This record gives sequence, C-alpha cells and structure tokens, in this order.
Amino acid sequence: MVRPAEPTWNGRLSLSEWDQTGTITHVPTIYFYRPSQDWHTPGGTMIKVLRDSLCQTLVHFYPLAGRLHWIDGGRLELACNAMGVQLIEAVSEAKLDDLGDFSPSPEFDYLIPSIDYTTPIQELPLVLVQFTEFSCGGVSLSLTISHGIADGQSAHHFIVDWARLARGEPLSSPPFLDRKALRAGYPPREAPCFEHTQFNQPPLIIGESSTENERKKLTTVAMLKLTKSQVETLKDTANEASQGSCHVRTGEHCHGRSYTRYEVITAHIWRCACKARGHRSEQPTRLGVCVDIRQRMQPPLPQKYFGNAIIDVIATGYSGELILKPLSYAASKIREAIEQVTDEYVHSAIDFLKRQKDLSQFQDLHAIRSNQGPFYGNPNLGVISWLTLPMYGLDFGWGKEIYTGPGTHDCDGDTLILPGNDCDGSLTVAICFQADNIQTFKKFFYEDIEQQDCKTSHLRE
Repeated sequence: MVRPAEPTWNGRLSLSEWDQTGTITHVPTIYFYRPSQDWHTPGGTMIKVLRDSLCQTLVHFYPLAGRLHWIDGGRLELACNAMGVQLIEAVSEAKLDDLGDFSPSPEFDYLIPSIDYTTPIQELPLVLVQFTEFSCGGVSLSLTISHGIADGQSAHHFIVDWARLARGEPLSSPPFLDRKALRAGYPPREAPCFEHTQFNQPPLIIGESSTENERKKLTTVAMLKLTKSQVETLKDTANEASQGSCHVRTGEHCHGRSYTRYEVITAHIWRCACKARGHRSEQPTRLGVCVDIRQRMQPPLPQKYFGNAIIDVIATGYSGELILKPLSYAASKIREAIEQVTDEYVHSAIDFLKRQKDLSQFQDLHAIRSNQGPFYGNPNLGVISWLTLPMYGLDFGWGKEIYTGPGTHDCDGDTLILPGNDCDGSLTVAICFQADNIQTFKKFFYEDIEQQDCKTSHLRE
C-alpha cells in the first residue's frame, strides 16, 4: 500500500451529485512498454521509481489515497485519511508478442488488479496499480481508478503528472480539489425546470419485463479501427444529407455547423447496433452520452477540476426510423441531447438530485457488488469519447508506450471511441457486444461505410 510521502489534509470531503450517481466501480486502463537495451532509471529499479514517484504524486492528489464511506440517503462521502493506493508487482512467463494486437482479451484479466466488491466500500482502495514484467523484458502498467472519485479527465491528469514526477520533472499543474461548485449538501434552488430523462429507466426489449435475460448473454469485445478517410466519409455522409433539411430543433446545423466526429461515429454505431440486434421497427432504443461540463458552467469550472464533471444525457429513437432514415437523423438526435447541456440545465439536474431523499435508486448497486457496470445493453447503448484525453506518450523514464487502451469491459453496449495510436486521424471503436451478434455488427459497421463512400464519390463526380 503506497501512501503520500508527506502528511496531507485529513478529514471528510463532501462529494458532488455527479460522483454519487451511476456506477462507482473502478475503470481500468493499461499501458505496454518495450524498454530499449540501454534504458536506465537513476532512481533505481522500475518498480522503485514507480513507488517513489507515486508517493510524491499522492501528496498533490491526496483524495485518491482516501476511502469512500456510505452516509444517510444512499450518498457517499470521501474520507481523506491517507490509507493509500495499492501497488502490485507481478511477473509473467509470457512475452509481449503473445498478446498479438493487444485487443482486450481474457489474458488481460491477469494484468489488471482484480477487485472484490463484496469488501466493505470503506476498505476498498480508490486506485489499484499493477506492474507486470514479461519474460522478454517488456512490461505493462495497469491502473484501475474509482469512478466515484474521478472522471476520465481527472484520472488522466493524475496519470500524466505521476509520469512527470517519475521522470524527475515538476508537476504540470496541481488539481483543483474544491468541489463546492458541484457539491451535494446545499439546499436546492427552485424545482428543476427540465425533464431529466437520464434518471428514468431505459426501455426494454419489446415483450420483456426486465433486463435479466439480456444480462445473462455472453459478450465479447471488438476493437474496430477506422481510417481518417473512413471517418471523413461518415462526416460527409451526415453533413451532405442534412444540407437540405434540418433535424436539429435549434437549427444551428442549418447555419453551417457540421456534425462532429463523435456525433457521426456514434450515430453510425447506434444504427449498426439496431440492425445487428434485429430489432422490430417499433423498438424504442436509448443512447447514453457523457458530456464534460467544465466549460459549460457559468463561470466555467477550473480546467483541472478534480472529480466527476460529466453529465449523462440521453438520445432516444425507434430502431426502424434510425435504420431507414439518413445518418444525419441519428446524428441530429445525438446533437440535440448534447446541446441541451447548459449551465441552467446542469443546475436543474443538480437540484433534481438534491431533492431525492435516497440516491441509491440512481446507483447501479449491482455493479458495485459484481463489477458489471451500468447496463447499456440491448436495446440500448452507451458511447463514451476518449478522443480528447491525453492517452498517448506516457513516459515514466523508460520511453513511451507501444500500446495503450481500455482494460477489460464485459457489459453489452459499453462502447468507447479512442484516438488512433499513430495520431494520423484514425480512430478505434472499442465495443462490448453480445457474442451472437458481434459478427453481424462488424459486417454492417464496415459495409455501410463502403456503401456511403461509393455514393459520396459518385456525387462528387
């Protein structure tokens, strides 16, 4: 257990409403390194450098060394008590080459710290790290960080500054730890003035009364790569189709705003999922979207605000309409959901949650106990963007990684959009999907792009 190198503030820290809702399981990422023959660490062995620099980093990011506690109303509070972060050193007889293209697989389970969610939450570390040395001399570094304490931006802020300190460089910028702007505990203002559908139960498969059957089905993870050209094809398809008609209520797209990469790729994923799952045309389907609110608040939150500064919003539709209508229709649904997130909307959502006597109805307690995560599965989907996260170039003193990506995830519909490793405009879609439907999904995923490419090429001619 690695603790801060110096005494840190000790006490209870109130968490924001966004820290308290959804899943509060740990989110894994993994990095693979192939050190050169002449690498050296002045501070000692690789594991010693990691341990010593982690101690120094936790002085600044001391909430990560604390523990969560349940309080009244199904809410959580953070005890800043310097109990520490768990660091595991492991050795593998395997070689890096045995992992192929590093796509998430059952082999990853041995490289990522396992967490027993039957343990009382006040005893669970918020961060667990595993350093594994392979027989070829390569290494992997995996981190799994509690989503109850940090979102993607905050987690990567911690990781990047840890690497800086390991290299002997100063901290880039300290985290902003004051959560008053989003903290629970203040009396709500007026009654919420928006309909916050993200807190409603998602639709079920027509004819089903629960998610039990869908949860039981075997899932698999696919890493689907898109070249820059394929991304541009999707953007051209969505934007050209919408020039003659505007689906967005605000009309902003009609005034020259093109759909973003996230909007068109997510729209494409949503349509392909509906096709691959074989939905009836009248099947309602819901898409979960995470929106960073740091710059949407008035005044904006500090860029280095440490915590969960994201809000889930929902795009809804019917499978038949999503499939039959142009790609721009699905993209417009996604944009409509994103653009409702204003300062007023965020405060309305906070007020809505503050009025709840028991927040446990909005928490996936099943996920806390079994690490399954929120169920975005059939007929629904959740697509999270990591496009703006500083994922690549993480150097602890022995060079940059040869691969990084998400750890294992096994919940149907859980999807990430990642920037390509080569920074060449390519992207990777990491999707967990029911094993019986994944090949069909892949077929539609690429065939639809090829068909659209042929159409746009013909129009240009």
